[in-house]
Amino acid sequence: MGRVTLTCRRSVLRAGAGAAVAVAGTPATGCGAGAGSPAPVPSPPVPPTAPRPAPAPHRFAGLPVQVTHGPRDRPRVALTFHGQGDPAIAEAVLAEAERAGARLTVLAVGSWLDAHPALARRILDGGHDLGNHTQRHLTISAMGEREAYAEISGCADRLRRLTGSIGTWFRPSRTQYATPLVQRLARRAGYPHVLSYDVDSLDFTSPGAPAVTRKIAGEIRNGSVVSLHLGYADTITALPALLDELDRRGLRAVTTTELLTR
Repeated sequence: MGRVTLTCRRSVLRAGAGAAVAVAGTPATGCGAGAGSPAPVPSPPVPPTAPRPAPAPHRFAGLPVQVTHGPRDRPRVALTFHGQGDPAIAEAVLAEAERAGARLTVLAVGSWLDAHPALARRILDGGHDLGNHTQRHLTISAMGEREAYAEISGCADRLRRLTGSIGTWFRPSRTQYATPLVQRLARRAGYPHVLSYDVDSLDFTSPGAPAVTRKIAGEIRNGSVVSLHLGYADTITALPALLDELDRRGLRAVTTTELLTR
């Protein structure tokens, strides 16, 4: 054992110089296993964790094609955001909601995802719903069938490419309610429901953060679906006060999917 011990000690002392050590013909194979033991086999690399699967649209039995609000008998609301605008403001909105334990629904514009593709996964990884708000955010109610369907399917294709799903919801662009034609085209594209809302924050008019908070607080109630927008400074400024007001009233901000799930 004296020769093996000496070999190990010299190996430790000289390893920093990169020298392979052998004493009296004994190979330096490391300490602990004895002379002649094979070198340990390195563990295989751990594969990266796969992204969370993106949810698909869900058909809610008993609900109409066009959904404007959720159940009125539970203290839950859905804060839904038209997904377009400055990505820094979008990141700030998501971070503020997550700080307060709120979950949002983002209806993304396809051209916005083209410019900022990482935001699709960022939204999903935060536990939020992600849906379709047409490809170019034009007045879909004024379009013919072919053009309107291209707006819906174009955004759906981008969502599928980025997340593996067409998103959980479709909301028409530049209108609160979808026409019968747009409802039919949305179903053809794979969306059982069209998501409307019963509370309009009017944040896109930039009335100031206090006005945004007052407008929502004055109309919101159990089951409400609130229309907001990413990309407006008033919205992010109003969000902390709005979330505090919801908490004071015992209202929980959840995804639209959770709002409608019994």
